[in-house]
Amino acid sequence: MTKTPFLFLSILFLSLLLYPSSAEIKSLSIASDSRPMILFEKFGFTHTGHVTISVSSVSFSSPHAGTDPSLLGFFLLSEESLLQVLLEIQRNPQFCVLNSHYITFLFTFRDLSPPPKSSFNHSYPVTSPNEYSLFFANCAPESSVSMDVRTEVYNVDRDGSKDFLSAGQTHLPSLFFVFSLAYFAFVGFWIYICFTNKRSVHRIHLLMAGLLLMKALNLICAAEDKHYVKVTGTPHGWDVLFYIFQFIRVVLLFTVIVLIGTGWSFLKPFLQEKEKKVLMIVIPLQVLANIASVVIGETGPFIKDWVTWNQVFLLVDIICCCAIIFPIVWSIRSLRETSKTDGKAARNLAKLQLFRQFYMVVIGYLYFTRIVVFALRTIAAYKYQWVSNAAEEIASLIFYMIMFYMFRPVEKNEYFVLDEEDEEAAELALRDEEFEL
Repeated sequence: MTKTPFLFLSILFLSLLLYPSSAEIKSLSIASDSRPMILFEKFGFTHTGHVTISVSSVSFSSPHAGTDPSLLGFFLLSEESLLQVLLEIQRNPQFCVLNSHYITFLFTFRDLSPPPKSSFNHSYPVTSPNEYSLFFANCAPESSVSMDVRTEVYNVDRDGSKDFLSAGQTHLPSLFFVFSLAYFAFVGFWIYICFTNKRSVHRIHLLMAGLLLMKALNLICAAEDKHYVKVTGTPHGWDVLFYIFQFIRVVLLFTVIVLIGTGWSFLKPFLQEKEKKVLMIVIPLQVLANIASVVIGETGPFIKDWVTWNQVFLLVDIICCCAIIFPIVWSIRSLRETSKTDGKAARNLAKLQLFRQFYMVVIGYLYFTRIVVFALRTIAAYKYQWVSNAAEEIASLIFYMIMFYMFRPVEKNEYFVLDEEDEEAAELALRDEEFEL
């Protein structure tokens, strides 16, 4: 392989690290692609696994005459064998991965039907349970390939039906459905609380209700999406609804956190300029993040810019997570300054405690869903990939419950607590405790 081994290694590492086990029947076109490695699928197989590959309209060009078609082909690679293959490449940069003993070889272009069809269609059983990645390798020097590829990757259930979800994701439809029911119940309970405390309901509470509804709809669409993929191999349009509700839900979540952090409709009916700027930064970035999410979810590493879209998504998500913290910090500092002049120490102490608690809850939620969940997804065995999804949904539900409890519409909300008997104690606490973050 004359391509630089560093390119091969980076593609291999990034693709396997960033790309979760996927599924469903996929049809795609590769046009004049000169990459030495292309990852198509990553799938957890049981002992009844199958992979079906259909290749058509194949053509490849090379400046060298008489390119050997056996240098281009498809293979499966498990993560356990990845290190051995990398060592082979390091020892010999000219080594073609199709000749490795550590791969599960499928076929090369030598097996294609003769022109003009240049096609191939075959199904391969996978009898050794493991998580495998389906790769295309191009070991021909300076050559580019064009082809139409259709893949079906599935396990066969006991009743003989095909399961197009990876072994670690087959429980996701039930998982998402259960959590959607929990959020629908949450919506009903929140509406009841708002209805019984009409005088204390603010505009932010209506946005919070909308957030819960979008989360519930997002989960029910995710459940239907995964169910249809599991049974038929295609989402039947549920993926479109899933992305729509996910976009609305994520934008509402960041907006609600920012507005609560500023004290909007609780402490004041308006936003300051710097707070408006945070929203003007966060919302467009979330639009970009959701576009990247759609590209990542609906395509795959076989497109050339897939890694770039992953980097865009991660960068935007980090920026947004940092941005939503600022309004909470500003509110805490503003309340500390106000407490020195307005003579309402008990009320200000309650507000400061509430905002500091909210700050810690938001930080904990962002840390868990961005770092801990990623770690679980990375270290968990392929059969237990659903555990990271369950952990993320449990953490999200707990976060929503805490946030909604802290800022619920009640007549004696912590925002408005004023106990004259505790005024002196509150003044001492404000002097002694800096509430610095």
